[in-house]
Amino acid sequence: MTVRSDPPSAAARVVLGVGLRRGVPAAELLRTADAALAALGLDRARVVLLATLDGKLSDPELHQAAAELGVPLAGFPAAALAAVPVPTRSARVAAAVGTPSVAEAAALLAAGPGGRLLAPRTASAAATVAVAAPADPPQEDNR
Repeated sequence: MTVRSDPPSAAARVVLGVGLRRGVPAAELLRTADAALAALGLDRARVVLLATLDGKLSDPELHQAAAELGVPLAGFPAAALAAVPVPTRSARVAAAVGTPSVAEAAALLAAGPGGRLLAPRTASAAATVAVAAPADPPQEDNR
């Protein structure tokens, strides 16, 4: 797992991993996402996917946030999230949902092999957002 320190390019496509408490309004989740993106010099137009714990996929507010972003929503099982090495692990979250990380792990899984976190997670009182980028495409050798 890599946390990238250099800023992403203006054309960067990113995925958002989200963790949230039950009943969190979509507006709070989106404010948290906007703060995480703004810290990277990005906006909602760069987001291509919203990812979270599969047990949260029934949350209508999460679907509302994905619809407002205009992106699909993906869910991962707790066991898959727990297997992802992340910089922030929480015993409280692990006890509640079966994995010590939701936002960071979901972002990395959604970014695919070689994906990397672009910054530490951003949290509000009831939502957490992590931003990850897929691996850079291979550069062509134009010799």
